[in-house]
Amino acid sequence: MLTLRVGLAQLNTVVGDIDGNASRIIELIAEASASGCDVVAFPELAITGYPPEDLLLRSGFVADVGHALERIVASTGTCTAIVGYVEQGSETRSGTDDHGEEATGGRSASRPALYNAAAVCRDGSLIGSYRKRELPNYSVFDEARYFVPGEGPIEVFDVNGVKFGVSICEDAWTAGGPVAELGRQNAQLIVNINASPFNVGKSQERAAVIAERAKEASATIVYVNQVGGQDELVFDGDSLVMSPVGSLLARAPRFVEDLYFVDLEFPEVRLATDRLPLAPLGVAELLSEEAEVWEALVLATRDFVAKNRFSDVVIGLSGGVDSALVAAIAVDAVGADHVHGVLMPSRYSSDHSISDAVALAENLDLEYRTIAIEPGHTALMEMLSSSYDGKAIGLAEENLQSRLRAVTLMGLSNAFGWLLLNTGNKSESSVGYSTLYGDSAGGYAVIKDVSKLLVYRLCRYRNERAGRDLIPQNVLVKPPSAELRPDQRDDQSLPSYEELDPILAMYVEGDHSIEEIIAAGHNPTVVERIVGLVDLAEYKRRQSPPGPRVTSKAFGKDRRLPIVNRYRR
Repeated sequence: MLTLRVGLAQLNTVVGDIDGNASRIIELIAEASASGCDVVAFPELAITGYPPEDLLLRSGFVADVGHALERIVASTGTCTAIVGYVEQGSETRSGTDDHGEEATGGRSASRPALYNAAAVCRDGSLIGSYRKRELPNYSVFDEARYFVPGEGPIEVFDVNGVKFGVSICEDAWTAGGPVAELGRQNAQLIVNINASPFNVGKSQERAAVIAERAKEASATIVYVNQVGGQDELVFDGDSLVMSPVGSLLARAPRFVEDLYFVDLEFPEVRLATDRLPLAPLGVAELLSEEAEVWEALVLATRDFVAKNRFSDVVIGLSGGVDSALVAAIAVDAVGADHVHGVLMPSRYSSDHSISDAVALAENLDLEYRTIAIEPGHTALMEMLSSSYDGKAIGLAEENLQSRLRAVTLMGLSNAFGWLLLNTGNKSESSVGYSTLYGDSAGGYAVIKDVSKLLVYRLCRYRNERAGRDLIPQNVLVKPPSAELRPDQRDDQSLPSYEELDPILAMYVEGDHSIEEIIAAGHNPTVVERIVGLVDLAEYKRRQSPPGPRVTSKAFGKDRRLPIVNRYRR
């Protein structure tokens, strides 16, 4: 039997930090070598970070990636390193110019063809490379905008007598594709490098797909994924090893950077019919839905804050469940010493909203202050009264309070360099139940892709994990309210969240028609109203801050609809 030690470098890259990413890769190659690895694999586009988006249109960026790869190659020894990078081809493709703009004269500028590639390096040399065949162009992916698919025969390499091949991410999601071709070439090991973003249920989906590819190729698959937050995307790692018979041999811990080692055995002669069963090496446990979403939100928030060079965050504490959840996530992400809460009571604030917010801040051990907005509210109403001409303005007055809170929070953000965390949830933003330039403001929307019902589940999960009520019980049991008028409750403007959230899931995430949603048993009048509100609120959402994607379809990069839109079916 032949034995290989393989290192799965579950790396947290920073998009655009070419030198920093390359230095980290070089460090991990050295660590893998010192640990006796024969092969160490890094994620897809590890040198650039993923996704690099329109940075790829800058010729200097691509050239810098090439220089960084030269550094990495020169650092290698006997341990074979597989590194994701951008390769520039000698041919050209039509498209946009280096500024992302169409060329003049009605013709598109041509630019060098780019490939999403994997370098195979050893002993200071680039011994080969692989160009990704299958380019995803759906959901959050738009790789066809930048890359050309690889063509031609796929090279099989050798390390210590073991034949291995390389594939990249989407290649492994295609039956009969590059992975199957490597199997036909008698590769015993296939290393699949990835930048696969998280959503609920993705871990099980990945494992099922990789199991099918392993059986199809009759080869062991090492699946390496990146970890970390990047704008709206969260990468959960979840790197794994699958046997030729489709059994899970190993799984790295999720949501943490890790260099994970596995020792694999292979027969000295690889036969096309050989399906050597291997014993599990070490499999990280699956997480509950609440646990994986919690870890995703914490990781995404931590990385957004740190990678954008903030140290502290500020949150408006209303005494409600949404701000309570965001505060708890922020404390787990950056530490209580770096979280600042602000209570901003108005003439309509209830006593319990203030006491609940204080109890939350004290439970989380975060610094908080109270800034009443009544003086500003009175001044603005006096300033605008002549323009209102004695009319009852209702909603406009309510929204003034929300906007005053945003101005207050941004005043603190500007003064102290704190990042303002938005506390709006997916249910509210779906139907436009928010104030533009008020509670929709912020630098990062932590629970932007979290439905209201899931908000409550996450709060209860965190309390259970703490073994005490970090989030006060009164916050979880009182009716949700914006408290912008006397005795206001959410259910005066919206259906109950038990009715609303399933409709939103079908329409927003499932792209179901009104007829299909009604056929599923929902009230026709409610469905028609909710769909209308979702479509009408598109212009608001387009102006909202980014936030982490945790469902199969989030607003922003994932769900792209026209603002002006008359289609209602």
